[in-house]
Amino acid sequence: MIYKVYYQESKLEVPVRESTKALYVEAESEREVRLKLKEEPYNIEFVQKLDDSHLEYEQQSENYKVEN
Repeated sequence: MIYKVYYQESKLEVPVRESTKALYVEAESEREVRLKLKEEPYNIEFVQKLDDSHLEYEQQSENYKVEN
């Protein structure tokens, strides 16, 4: 399954919508996603499981790249 993770690059800064970034992670559950990103300095805002149609849409983006 592919999850889209919305995050801020630093845990030390106040979250601002305009600086929210996204990345895609392949995992079996939301918990696994969070464990994979545990060592990163990210402030994770939201983890979203992508269904087939949403994933197809996201794959058309030039920023689409899956992290393992």
